[in-house]
Amino acid sequence: MESKKEIYDLIPQQYYPKTELIKTGTNFSAIETQIQNGNLQFPLIAKPDIGLRGTAVKKLYNPEEVKSYWQKADFDFLLQDCIPFSNEIGLFYVKLPKEEKGRITGIVWKEFLIVTGNGKENIREILLKDPRYEFQIEVLEKEYNNYLDTILPEGETFNLVPYGNHCRGTKFIDRSHKITTKLEATFTEICNQIEGFHYGRMDIMFTDFEDLENGKNFQIVEINGAISEPTHIYDPKHSIFFGWKELIRHYHYLYLISKDNHKKGAPYLSTTQGINEFKKHIEFYNTILKF
Repeated sequence: MESKKEIYDLIPQQYYPKTELIKTGTNFSAIETQIQNGNLQFPLIAKPDIGLRGTAVKKLYNPEEVKSYWQKADFDFLLQDCIPFSNEIGLFYVKLPKEEKGRITGIVWKEFLIVTGNGKENIREILLKDPRYEFQIEVLEKEYNNYLDTILPEGETFNLVPYGNHCRGTKFIDRSHKITTKLEATFTEICNQIEGFHYGRMDIMFTDFEDLENGKNFQIVEINGAISEPTHIYDPKHSIFFGWKELIRHYHYLYLISKDNHKKGAPYLSTTQGINEFKKHIEFYNTILKF
């Protein structure tokens, strides 16, 4: 039940795309004014302010598509500029409150759901050849309708899901070997500008790792906090035992951070508060699934 907009507001503007929050009940003319005043440029990304594994995230190409999204959305949502960079990673960052320097504990590379035409088979037939993509066909048919019958010319590619979510067909690949001292120093400098940020996964779009190391040509898609996972564990080459080990390692970091913050006066979450938050999560989940 975390508001993405509240998290964006903690991040220096230069690190994330221009974003407008659309509250439930806002009339469409006011939305058009927000788009204009915020200097947003089509195509836009629309997504719920309280997100859930990529549900209801859409790429919108014109005002008519924005209006259609607005008419269906029974929740607050964000409109954002598309990030112009083609590569995406999830970078997990940890910094204990008493430490000056943070650490990167894992990097996941996101391989988008991209099909390559062969001039003979349509998109649906190509999707059926890959078990990972086959799972997505029902959702893709709702979004693309008859376009899945299109036969792409040989060698032509099409990105069916231009946002890196595992539940939407993106393949996660462990690139933790790309962690360097310089990259850690760059992101310690960046994350020190985000008040109260000690633990979480930053989803980042960028040009290449060299620029990223130097803090250039990248934008933060979003930051996931205490409930975020070290998603490099989902690389198909890893065993469930590797996944358990990494989860335990990260939960231990979370424990140490909570302990340090508690000493500084931050209260622990009570069982009652936790149950109430979980109930609100289920209620919201049922709402967003209707989209």
